[in-house]
Amino acid sequence: MPQIQCVRCGQTEPQLERPPLRNELGERIHREICQRCWDQWLRYQTALINHHGLDVRDKPAREFLMANMEAFLFRSGETEDIDTSQKGSISW
Repeated sequence: MPQIQCVRCGQTEPQLERPPLRNELGERIHREICQRCWDQWLRYQTALINHHGLDVRDKPAREFLMANMEAFLFRSGETEDIDTSQKGSISW
């Protein structure tokens, strides 16, 4: 697997096998983000979806996730905070 200099962590790490999205952002992620940082994003994305109760079929939810993806991977802004103080205490 090819190695790249990751723009997020600054380390030389394995490159993603293929672009994760079929658009220009996916190509940029493939060129500039390592597999390890991508895996970290996937875990954070799952936490965001669960914490905010997002339905990824909804356009606003997808836009929210895309904005957070760019902020997380390219450090281009602030990512959404996840309040873990309520962990395990949310009741329906």
